[in-house]
Amino acid sequence: MRLPTWFAEPAERNTPEPELRVSTLELFFDLVFVFTITQLTHVLVAGLEPPSPGHRAVTIGESALQVVLVFGVMWWMYSGYVWLLNSVPPVRPARRILVLLGMTGFLLMALAIPTTFNGGGPAFAIGYLLLIVVHGALYLQATRAIVRVIPFNLAATALIGVASFVAAPYTYLLWAAALILLWGSPYFIGQKGFTLRAPHVVERHGLLVIVVLGESMLAIGIGAADLHVDLGLGIAGALGLCLAACLWWTYFGDGDEVAAEHALAAAEPVPRTRMILGAYFYGHIPILLGVVAVSGGIKKVIGHPLDPLKPAAAIMLSAGVALYLAGDFWFRRVLGLPQARIRGLAAIAALVAAAVGLWSAMAQLAVLVVILVVMLAIEHRRSWAIG
Repeated sequence: MRLPTWFAEPAERNTPEPELRVSTLELFFDLVFVFTITQLTHVLVAGLEPPSPGHRAVTIGESALQVVLVFGVMWWMYSGYVWLLNSVPPVRPARRILVLLGMTGFLLMALAIPTTFNGGGPAFAIGYLLLIVVHGALYLQATRAIVRVIPFNLAATALIGVASFVAAPYTYLLWAAALILLWGSPYFIGQKGFTLRAPHVVERHGLLVIVVLGESMLAIGIGAADLHVDLGLGIAGALGLCLAACLWWTYFGDGDEVAAEHALAAAEPVPRTRMILGAYFYGHIPILLGVVAVSGGIKKVIGHPLDPLKPAAAIMLSAGVALYLAGDFWFRRVLGLPQARIRGLAAIAALVAAAVGLWSAMAQLAVLVVILVVMLAIEHRRSWAIG
């Protein structure tokens, strides 16, 4: 089941842990993955808009369910490629070509996302299968433990493929089964055999968060397309940038990446893998879904900054910030970083701010920025007091 010997690289020649950093190919890979995040934002916003000709109406609840299901199965494989390239760095042309082939799978899935539950399911399943084949073949160079994972991946792909040929609610039930199978598989597979380098994992996810936050800036551009740039639009755009900057500061803080590296590096291989699974796989799910919701909310605000938001749009924007804060709290708790309990209060305040959006979209955006600025200021003051 191994690749030819000219692909193989003896373990003793692997890059030492402190020197392994994210390659430019991995950044390229992440840009393709973020395209899927952009597509998910469109799916979410579609639940707030009238259906296009020839398509049935989709409620915001159904579009949110679609986003969670599609993101969930894609995030599993994205994380799989992070672990893969942590163990098998893309230092040879043949490996790079295979990683590019995996990127093709993500691109195919991204293109299929808007119609995944309306005829595009087979294309999504084919892209997912391509990801699994490349991932499994490359990972065999580092550890045979990947053999325990492949059956779960193939079974989930089969469920997604079958879901393409049945109608709702069975489509959603099959997708949910695939998601549960993937997310629950670590409890059956175990973490033995997956030794991960801490600096690479921390850096890779940090860069992904930056790129995904940049997607919220793209939402400003999309929302402002063909609009006259007046004072209201300019202020709303600036507030959107401030909100993204506050979310960035919340995640990275003052040297939090270094603290995360130290926490992981201090753990033994199996506990370290469990920590990475808890903090960087499960913990980052609400962080990234939060950015999707924030991006969709900002898009609606930019389009009509002085008007009130629909209840669903106001809740989407506030829930996105609350999800992000909840995921960040979870992530810190797993790694034993300062938990900053005030973030829980800020998440609740963000949800309450949805009521402001029923009066003015831009006012809600401003209130969310103020909540995050106050939260960060209090944390910064406390850290100075402790120091």
